[in-house]
Amino acid sequence: MTDRTPVEVSDPDRIASVDGYAVLDTPPEKGFDDIVLLARVLCAAPVALVSLVAEDRQWFKARSGFELTGTELSGSICAHALGRTDLLVITDLTLDARTRQNPLVVGEPHLRFYAGAPLLTPKGHTLGTLCVIDTVARRTGLTPEQRECLQALAGQVMEQLNLRRALADRTRELAAQ
Repeated sequence: MTDRTPVEVSDPDRIASVDGYAVLDTPPEKGFDDIVLLARVLCAAPVALVSLVAEDRQWFKARSGFELTGTELSGSICAHALGRTDLLVITDLTLDARTRQNPLVVGEPHLRFYAGAPLLTPKGHTLGTLCVIDTVARRTGLTPEQRECLQALAGQVMEQLNLRRALADRTRELAAQ
């Protein structure tokens, strides 16, 4: 963890929530891939990600327009959305004290805009975000409709994660019988 890493990253209850979904490092799934595609198109952004922030890294369950499958915490913009219940919008990443030294801002791919909707568990823990990213700053951010759609799609990510976890729990119960 760096001095710019939000303290929420290391919250033990949040980390237990991330681990409890058992989704880190799993193969791509169409439901999540479809959601990032929709987010990217709806927000007219070149990149959309389902980003999960673990204790020691950020991992992308789904990605559209982005090659990396994850980053170190020093490259995580999504970590700044932890503990939030509303969208985090940073219109120019080079001007924000939290992100202007981020390696993905100062170096390739030179990210400039970020909007992330928190992925909130039923107990209120933030697993990460559904985010859209651009290489061009956006003074006006997202339209009200885009903000609403991004939040709705983040809700669908959580529905997918909750269904995935319920199915795994049920499978374990049946195997134990």
